[in-house]
Amino acid sequence: MKIAVIGATGLVGNASVKELVKRGHEVIALARNTEKVLTHELVTARSVDVLSADFVKELDNVDAVISAFNAGWDNPNLAVDFTKGYVAILAAAKEAQVPYLLVVGGAGSLYLAPGLQLVDTPDFPSEVYPGANAARKLLSNLQMRRDVNWSFVSPAAMFAVAPVSHEAKGHYRIGQDDVLLTEEGTPADITLADLASALVDDVEKRAHLFQRFTVAN
Repeated sequence: MKIAVIGATGLVGNASVKELVKRGHEVIALARNTEKVLTHELVTARSVDVLSADFVKELDNVDAVISAFNAGWDNPNLAVDFTKGYVAILAAAKEAQVPYLLVVGGAGSLYLAPGLQLVDTPDFPSEVYPGANAARKLLSNLQMRRDVNWSFVSPAAMFAVAPVSHEAKGHYRIGQDDVLLTEEGTPADITLADLASALVDDVEKRAHLFQRFTVAN
């Protein structure tokens, strides 16, 4: 398959590129700065800005797109820039008729109890809230759309909250809208390698068209 990865130099984007190459897929690695893109014969690195007028050309003739777009956690305009970025990404995906767009979102919109999303709990970090709320709004927007072939993944609640593990355990669980828990009843985590594996499994199978899902070890 020919798969484009938006945000190919970020934590999740880079791991996704590596997993795609491992499985023999052709990768179009899209990033503002391509210096950190994995160098491999299956990888074509392209320096792009999702807000550019010709961004849609980067999504032409691909079998799927993994979007790990991030406006930057240190960006004081994170929420606004995240939203603008996804307006552009979705418009391009629609115009290019992308067969499957997997959006890597956050865990904030997962439910801890009926009617209670993680982002609305008292202990949710205030500095993370703007970005998490923007991702929640994006999901709500997607859930009303059928003009883009979207899927949305919320990694486990503790991913990137606990120290990130790069170890591949070789297995993961899939859920839908609720926070996945450990055997002890606490929010679960997932290793970076297993998250990347789950993302590539999903785009290969187009397993969650018009759905949100979550993954955890």
